[in-house]
Amino acid sequence: MNKNDQQFIAQKIRTQYMEKEASELDALRKLDAKVKRPANVFAYVFGSVSAIIMGAGMSLVMTDIGATVGLDSAMVPGIVIGIIGMIMALVNYPIYKGVLGNRKKKYSAEILKLSEKIMSK
Repeated sequence: MNKNDQQFIAQKIRTQYMEKEASELDALRKLDAKVKRPANVFAYVFGSVSAIIMGAGMSLVMTDIGATVGLDSAMVPGIVIGIIGMIMALVNYPIYKGVLGNRKKKYSAEILKLSEKIMSK
């Protein structure tokens, strides 16, 4: 390994231990994450719950789980539960877009001001 490679590796390791000063770009990234994170968390959680509900309805229809839990005919409840899960999955994206849109409106002035300040440098 030549001297340049050694210096490069040493510098790379050294930068990991140096304190970073907070910049305006870091603040902009944090603000952007603050806008998007709640909408993303909601979409993932609500989508997962809706998939589980839809799967539960499908399981009632396609297996003998209904008889195990004491239902004589699990076809109708399974279809109803599956349709509820499908509807939840279908409305997930519009709700996500609504939450994201509201968060963008709330923080847009601050983000635009900070990004303008960064770009004008």
